[in-house]
Amino acid sequence: MMASRTEFLTVPWQRCYVHFLRNALDYVPRKVDDDCLMELRWFYDRRDLAEVKRDLAQWIAKWQAKYPKLVNWVEDNIEETLSFYRLPLAHHKHMKSTNMLERLNQEIKRRTLVVRIFPNPRSCLRLVRALAVEIHENWLEATRYLNMDHLREHKKESLRTLAA
Repeated sequence: MMASRTEFLTVPWQRCYVHFLRNALDYVPRKVDDDCLMELRWFYDRRDLAEVKRDLAQWIAKWQAKYPKLVNWVEDNIEETLSFYRLPLAHHKHMKSTNMLERLNQEIKRRTLVVRIFPNPRSCLRLVRALAVEIHENWLEATRYLNMDHLREHKKESLRTLAA
């Protein structure tokens, strides 16, 4: 994570919301009120960031007295889980978690385990690059995991909003 923050300064960091919610369990007692965590999870189903921020303020006010450690931790860390709201609504489902990245890593592991021993680091890198290109082409042609037309329209809309 540090390398990404030093090398990609202008790129927003998106923390997986599932891992964030799991980490939240460290800040509450075992017999936590299910409503508290359920309401926290619901922030990721909102349509836009303004709605999330409004609901987050209400959530903080509601749970501050009962779970102060959790609320303070959420206030400090939730922002990095909300970067996906900068993307088109159609991309939210896929970009709010790290499922796509985890699947890519799983496929790289599966393919490199078959080879077992690489003659040099460049040969391993060639295999990983070829795999990344194959998966990228599959996303573009077959599955359409992320429709980039939505992103282009979203960028145009953002520019129009700034110009107005």
